[in-house]
Amino acid sequence: MLHQLRRIPKAAASAVVVTLALAGAFLTPAESARAADPAYKVLVFSKTAGFRHDSIPAGTQAIRDLGAANNFTVTATEDSAAFSTANLAQFKAVVFLSTTGDVLNATQQSALQSYLDGGGGYFGIHAAADTEYDWPQYEQIAGAWFKSHPAIQQATVRTEDRANAATSHLGQTWSRTDEWYNYRTNPRANVRVLQSLDEGSYSGGEMSGDHPITWCHPQGNGRAFYTGLGHTQESYADPAFRTLLLGGIRYAAGFAKADCRAETGYTSLYNGSTTGWSQAGPGSFTNTDATLTSQGGMGLYWYRTKEYASYSLKLDWRMPGDDNSGVFVGFPSSDDPNSAVNQGYEIQIDATDTADKTTGSVYGFKSADLAARDGALNPPGQWNGYEIRVEGERLQVFLNGVKINDFTNTDPARSLRQGYIGIQNHGTGDDVSFRNIRIKELGGTTPPQSSTYEGESYTSSQGVQPADHGPASGGRTLGYIENGDWAGYSQAQLAGARTFSARVSSAGAGGTIQVRSGSATGPVIGSVGVSNTGGWETFQTVSTALTGTPTGPVFLTFTGGAGSLFDVDTFTLGR
Repeated sequence: MLHQLRRIPKAAASAVVVTLALAGAFLTPAESARAADPAYKVLVFSKTAGFRHDSIPAGTQAIRDLGAANNFTVTATEDSAAFSTANLAQFKAVVFLSTTGDVLNATQQSALQSYLDGGGGYFGIHAAADTEYDWPQYEQIAGAWFKSHPAIQQATVRTEDRANAATSHLGQTWSRTDEWYNYRTNPRANVRVLQSLDEGSYSGGEMSGDHPITWCHPQGNGRAFYTGLGHTQESYADPAFRTLLLGGIRYAAGFAKADCRAETGYTSLYNGSTTGWSQAGPGSFTNTDATLTSQGGMGLYWYRTKEYASYSLKLDWRMPGDDNSGVFVGFPSSDDPNSAVNQGYEIQIDATDTADKTTGSVYGFKSADLAARDGALNPPGQWNGYEIRVEGERLQVFLNGVKINDFTNTDPARSLRQGYIGIQNHGTGDDVSFRNIRIKELGGTTPPQSSTYEGESYTSSQGVQPADHGPASGGRTLGYIENGDWAGYSQAQLAGARTFSARVSSAGAGGTIQVRSGSATGPVIGSVGVSNTGGWETFQTVSTALTGTPTGPVFLTFTGGAGSLFDVDTFTLGR
């Protein structure tokens, strides 16, 4: 492929009490039971350059109502001039309410991109996916572009994530009437899917049975949330949908914490069925609405079907107040809960205790990073998500997607290399609930020494575009790179990285790749030159050491002469 011209101008660029779960939506206690967020501002943007939805006024009023009840003020506009760096700085989140067509110029696109990279929030509703087709980065922000839709009809919505503030009030399924979008691509590989459609429940689904409809994902240093719901005026009078809107706004604004990293390859251990689980010791767990809730104790509810070695364990938990529970890993098979205490490790759930015995700690052994923990934690009454990652004797704890503990076992009486998992019922009055326990086996006993990423899988960028090349991994590269361009990868975290290598090609001027930590203007922790390789289809590998103690997501910045410099096929972080 020739690179003289960009395809798009750069300017545009024991016994368990079992109760059958109920299907359908249900409402949690009133929002007034939740502590108010600090006062903040939200921009609602509803400009249309294509089809105009008659539900826009109802949607705007619904968001105003939510703001009045939840401590945020709303500025509603259809003036694209609102997208300036100075104006956006006053808002915690920007809502694209059924926008359509090309509604931002290049300068305004750049302002939105900078706003999100700097920590701002985006929330797209319904036709927000039918917007900004001339700006490739917008597809990354929204998650996917609209393709088509059948007639308005009733369908079944599956709730895949019941911990996110936008969906925790819903049952496992939700029957509702709306206009159901098909998308040009499936976003699942790049976003955390919160809801999907059962294509067998309606006519006109065109996504081969895997049909995400609501999702979230990190966007630079900010956050992005999208829902395809919201075509009809009636939607905005529905309390369940209004709660979804509020949760999406609060996530985008940074107040509702959630793990919105893409998730694939996990096997469910509990999502309503208790098959394979057993109670050790006194007390029990109720099982209602695909939710386990502890009562009595002190006991342990453990998954006795299989021992695990090298895995990522994820689960959602909620405590109503100052309660106590925990997740045990690495213990031997036993009907005595003390075997887990004495031969395994507990990742604690407890609102108040000493640092080594409170939420996020490896109980009695290592405190969480309390600043990171407090920044990632939703308060009592709200759902949180743990990822407990065990590789060899190393145990890492992530809270709502943020790493808060990193512990290595040195006790000869214990070993994390193989064992069972379980959840604790601590005692009367310590009422902690769990949902969606799932595991992904990692296929080894030691941490991976390297991680490889596709160059075109950027989550934020300036100037660059994907380019098609047959010899490239997946047939595409990060292309159209010119001096001053950059690409960010929120999924590629630098913690522990020591080396950087990239598979590159060039029939252009060549140049330099700078590896930056945390943002496009963050510290340069490594740089490597790229020479002309003899053609865009001819690839070579370049590499460099990384310096300092890099943290945060990877950002690649590019320098060189005039015109297209080089393409990046894949890059690898070595540890």
